[in-house]
Amino acid sequence: MLDQNQTPLLDALKANATRSHAPFYMPGHKQGKGISQPLADLLGKAVFRADLTELADLDNLFAPQGVIQQAQQLAAQAFGASQTWFLVNGSTCGVEAAILATCGAGDKIILPRNVHSSAIAGLILSGAIPIFLNPEYDSVLDIAHSITPTAVESALQQHPDAKAVLTVYPTYYGVCGDLKAIANIAHQYNIPLLVDEAHGAHFSFHPQLPTPALAADADLTVQSIHKVLGAMTQASMLHIQGNRIDSDRISKALQLLQSTSPSYILLASLDAARQQMALHGKMLMSQTLQLAEEARTKISQLPGLSVLSPPYQGGLGGSPGFVALDKTRLTVTVSNLGLTGFTADEILDEKFAVTAEFPSQQHLTFIISLGNTAADIHQLVQGFTILAKEYRPTNATVKNYILQDFSTTFGTNLCLSVREAFFAASEILPLAKTCDRICAEIVCPYPPGIPALMPGELITKPVLDYLQQIQAMGGSISGCNDTSLKTLKVVK
Repeated sequence: MLDQNQTPLLDALKANATRSHAPFYMPGHKQGKGISQPLADLLGKAVFRADLTELADLDNLFAPQGVIQQAQQLAAQAFGASQTWFLVNGSTCGVEAAILATCGAGDKIILPRNVHSSAIAGLILSGAIPIFLNPEYDSVLDIAHSITPTAVESALQQHPDAKAVLTVYPTYYGVCGDLKAIANIAHQYNIPLLVDEAHGAHFSFHPQLPTPALAADADLTVQSIHKVLGAMTQASMLHIQGNRIDSDRISKALQLLQSTSPSYILLASLDAARQQMALHGKMLMSQTLQLAEEARTKISQLPGLSVLSPPYQGGLGGSPGFVALDKTRLTVTVSNLGLTGFTADEILDEKFAVTAEFPSQQHLTFIISLGNTAADIHQLVQGFTILAKEYRPTNATVKNYILQDFSTTFGTNLCLSVREAFFAASEILPLAKTCDRICAEIVCPYPPGIPALMPGELITKPVLDYLQQIQAMGGSISGCNDTSLKTLKVVK
């Protein structure tokens, strides 16, 4: 067993940052001596002293043999992996690397239609052919959950030559599907299960949280340590176990996708976050769960408000697409107050200084993490308390564009491969003239970054209506050339 008290990378960075010497290497600001004064006033000088390059004592991210290797080995043990890679380009590059390492041009990969845009980028880079599955959809709440084991099994029966299955666990709403069953099915076909676990890095550290992906027999998982734990923004990890994934292909893929000038501040924050959770994770998660439960209980008692809770008794109820919920993720339904999530978000932010992770048509979703305090929860509850008084429940709920059926709005069949459409000759047309044309770009309501359209898909009226409605409610559109949504890029 390794000593989880150690922080080899953090210690090496500290030693080099405080060493007196004449630096004739990158970066140009030379440990803050040449940094802009306004930036130094904001951040202080200490952070710039630690902004170092690949010095001999700091190891090399792409060929680690020293402190980075030691830090990654400690992380592998803490998170239950056989091997771990540190990521400085976020979970995005981890998901892309997972696809590149398992699929080549023309290979099939099974994945949910509500996958993050990083997976679509992975399809473009690899040339893999997606076999999209519709997730289980709750039409009452207008929330897409996980794909089901039955859907995965049916897809593999139809496509036994698929090279991998990729799923999202948990979803942005904290919903977890039956990952263990999906892993068993994938392994029956001797192919790996890849998991976008960007929002589940904390699962390993408390028994009241959902089962971690690796403990559910996933072969590879990508975690955003910065999203719910204590690493800095953009710092993530990729973990593997078993023998279905070629570790050398992962390393080579990451060399293509990660910066050759990685931030050692980000890398050291991964080392520090791992130590923090390995030593104090259960205590920190107990405190976080307690705060989340307080918020959940108090808000659910307010008139006109409800929270997504396990097991959800309306709509789908218990189901293979919703077997567990991360209770640190709080989704509040506000539509019975006659408000959209976008409007409620603006009110809470402007009047009560309460800022959600993201709004949607009927809901607001909040991430409650180890960095939140009792004062934060009090402010959150107070904001909703006043909101519920000012906007009393009404039988006439907000007129939202609610997806009557996920599959009728979002397509799962491509007219062209994602890669072929992305690189095809294209033209830009007014939105009204794009119906029944093939999309040539990624179009995402953001967050959570789930593409409503992707290259190769047929543009339909339901999806155009959905995008316009999101925009009219105050949501933003990203990924495409014209974020005002007046035009779209289509294949010629």
